[in-house]
Amino acid sequence: MRFRKVAITLLGAALFAGAAHSRNQTATTHSSTGSTKAFLGRWDLTLKAPNREYPSWLELREENGQLKAEMVGRWGNARPLPSVEISGGRLKFVSPKEEEESKSDLVFEGKLTGKLLSGTLNGPDGKTWQWTGRRAPSMKRSSAPTWAAPVPLFNGKDLAGWHQSLAGASPAWKVENGNLITPGNGPELIGDRKFEDFKLHVEFNCGTESNSGIYLRGRYEVQIETDSASEPPSHHTGGVYGFLAPAPELPRKSGEWQTYDITLLGRMITVIQNGQTVIDNKEIPGITGGALDSHEELPGPIYLQGSEKGHVMFRSIVLTPASK
Repeated sequence: MRFRKVAITLLGAALFAGAAHSRNQTATTHSSTGSTKAFLGRWDLTLKAPNREYPSWLELREENGQLKAEMVGRWGNARPLPSVEISGGRLKFVSPKEEEESKSDLVFEGKLTGKLLSGTLNGPDGKTWQWTGRRAPSMKRSSAPTWAAPVPLFNGKDLAGWHQSLAGASPAWKVENGNLITPGNGPELIGDRKFEDFKLHVEFNCGTESNSGIYLRGRYEVQIETDSASEPPSHHTGGVYGFLAPAPELPRKSGEWQTYDITLLGRMITVIQNGQTVIDNKEIPGITGGALDSHEELPGPIYLQGSEKGHVMFRSIVLTPASK
């Protein structure tokens, strides 16, 4: 998953380093005040453009008395912000224009009323957008799950039980010889059913220089790729995009069938790739870029990414839900 990153990929390392330097220069805080502490933590954001809403995510924390912020925007991965401050009960943070496909930096300003963050930003379209934020839920589970019967999500024949994010889009998803095939730079494929906690078995075959991903509850992407070797480890196959790197990272395999066995309980994830555990019961901090929404507390669908380049095939897709 990269979502609009073609223009900025070559600048990624420089921007990251520059952002870190700028953050040290400009971030300010009043760490002793209760008003500052009220803002700290993880927030599920919704950015309200004139024609649609965009899910987003923000984490605010103090390190050595200095306020720092990390954000997932409308696409891409979690990234540090160059500027964040809290003053007079108001929050202000900046997302660089290079990350936003905007002519100017996006400046977010808002306040906390009760449990709700709300404010405005200068949208990349030149209009003023509204935004809101709610504390990200812990989603901790107090007991081990009881598993229900497995549910096949793909019948090997057609797209029954799924819908494309853009109806009638071309290129489109297709089924050939029992395999579900990504379109390459096309729409996403979203399951019709929604789930909370589950185990998911997926068999996939990634072509050369290709990229896709499996979104859990429509919010957390487990990466599939053969084109991201130069990117951070969390962008590689087996990782939760931008947050969790696979360890160990298995060798890339173009044109070979592989398996994922993924368990998601609350925000705790285990990923087993080709029979080997590469993520072992780790916490996913927040939504990844490309999420359908930021309502982490709600059930959501499985969705398969089709907007990246190349072709990835899927065959067996079987979900075992946790029963309440």
